[in-house]
Amino acid sequence: MDSRRLLRTSATALAAAGLILSGCSGGSDAAASRTTAPAPASPPQAPKLKKYYDQKLKWRDCGVEGFQCATLRAPLDYAKPDGEEVELAVSRARATGPGKRLGSLLVNPGGPGGSAVGYLQGYAGIGYPAPVRARYDMVAVDPRGVARSEPVECLTGPQMDTYTQVDQTPDDSAETNALSAAFKEFAAGCAKRSGKVLPHVSTVETARDMDILRAVLGDRKLAYVGASYGTFLGATYAELFPDRVGRLVLDGAMDPSLSALDLNRDQTGGFETSFRAFAADCIRKPDCPLGTESVDAATEAMKKFFRDVDAKPVPTGESRELGESLATTGVIAAMYDEGAWPQLREALTRAIGGDGSGLLALADSYYEREADGTYANLMFANAAVNCLDLPPAYTGPADVEKAVPSFEKASPVFGAGLAWAALNCTYWPARPTGHPHRITAEGAAPILVVGTTRDPATPYHWAQSLAAQLSSGTLLTYEGDGHTAYGRGSDCIDTAINTYLLEGTPPTDGKRCS
Repeated sequence: MDSRRLLRTSATALAAAGLILSGCSGGSDAAASRTTAPAPASPPQAPKLKKYYDQKLKWRDCGVEGFQCATLRAPLDYAKPDGEEVELAVSRARATGPGKRLGSLLVNPGGPGGSAVGYLQGYAGIGYPAPVRARYDMVAVDPRGVARSEPVECLTGPQMDTYTQVDQTPDDSAETNALSAAFKEFAAGCAKRSGKVLPHVSTVETARDMDILRAVLGDRKLAYVGASYGTFLGATYAELFPDRVGRLVLDGAMDPSLSALDLNRDQTGGFETSFRAFAADCIRKPDCPLGTESVDAATEAMKKFFRDVDAKPVPTGESRELGESLATTGVIAAMYDEGAWPQLREALTRAIGGDGSGLLALADSYYEREADGTYANLMFANAAVNCLDLPPAYTGPADVEKAVPSFEKASPVFGAGLAWAALNCTYWPARPTGHPHRITAEGAAPILVVGTTRDPATPYHWAQSLAAQLSSGTLLTYEGDGHTAYGRGSDCIDTAINTYLLEGTPPTDGKRCS
C-alpha cells in the first residue's frame, strides 16, 4: 500500500509508502498472454537520445499562481529511441531570491503513483523552507504513467468501489477465489486501457526521464528531494548516472536489495510499530475507543473490531458499507502521520457505535477517491510500477497461505490482510524488468539518506541499509513517528537538510534528531 493524502495538504500526504505493498507479486499461474518489455540497457549515450536531450521546453501559465508548466518528451521504449514517445507533465516555480540561484531542485512525493506536479503546486513549491525556494527553481515531473503523464488507467469508479471492498482476509476457498478474481479483473483492466504504456513505467525508465529533464533545464548535476518510493527513484538515478549526482535527499528510504516478499513483510511490521505507538497514545486518553488498559489490550480490541466488521459491515450513510477491507485501509491511512490520530480515534469511536462514515472517509483519502465517485490513478500507477520493478512475491494463493503466519508475526493487527494484498501482481500483464540488488552508486557525490525510527511505511532499518549500500551515503535519523521527516516539525532535521541543499555539506554520518 502506499499513499497519504489526508493530513496537512493532500500533497504532503502523498509522500509515500503504503502503496509499496500493493504491487509486488506475481507468478507461474499468471495470464499466458503477458506483454514483455526488454530489460533496460545500460545508460543511454547522447547520440541515440540527442533529440531528447536537446529539446526546448515551452513554458506556459499553469492556471496556478506562481507556477509554470511545460511538456517533456521522452522515448516510450529506451531500447527503441526512434520509436514512439511519451509526453511528461513538468511544472516549476522560479527561484524567489535573494542569493545566487543554485539551479533546479526536483521533488518527488513517492507512491509509486503520487503526482509530483500536484505535490509541487500543493506543497513543495510554497511550503519548502524559504531559503531553499529562494535559491532553487522548484521543479517536478509526473513520472510516466502517473497523473498528467500518460496515466495508467485500469478500472472505472464503480469498479474501483467494488474492488476496494473485496475481502482481503479470505476465510475459505470461495473468498480466496473471489480475491483472486478481483486481482485478475484489475490486471485485465490495466491491459485493456493502458496496454501500450504498461511495460514502460519502470523506475529505471523514470530515472532516465529525469536525466533528460536535468539536461533540458540546463543543470550539470541533479539536485533532488525524494520521499518514500521517491528514494528508490533517486537511488536508481544515482546508480545509472553517478557522475551527474548533485545534492540528493532520500527521505523515508526504501531498501533496493530486498525481495518483494521481504519488502512487503517488513512494511507490515512498520505498520504494526506505528499502530502500537498510536495505541500507546490512545490508551492515555479517557475516550480511547480501544480501552485504557494496555497496548496489548488495545491491539486485541482492534483485531476484534476488524473481525466484527468482517462478519457484519457497518453502515456509512451511503451505498458502500464499511467492511474489514475498507476499515483496515482507513486505519492504515492514519498511520502515516501522528497528526491523524485524533481523527482516527473519533472515526473508530463512531464505527464501533455503528457509523462507519469516518473510517470510510479515511479510506477514501488513501485511495484518492473523489466525492463524485471517481478515483485518481494513484492505485493503478502504483501497481504498474511495482509489478515491473521486482519479481513476484508469490506464484499463487497457496504461497500466500504459507506466508500468512510470518506476516501475522510481523503484525498481529494487519498481517493477514497485507500478506494477501501482495498477491495482485500474480496476474499482471507485463513481466517484471527489475530485480532486487544493492545500489552503491560508486563515484557519486555525498547522498543524504533520512530515516524515521517509527516510520510505518518505510521501516527505519531500510534507511540504515540504503545509507550503508551507497558508497557516499550519509544517514540522518529522526527519532519519532510518522512517514518521512523533512518538513514535519523537527528543526534539527530541517536545518541539516537545508544546510546540505544550500551549501552541499551533509550532516555527520549517524546524526540523530528528535
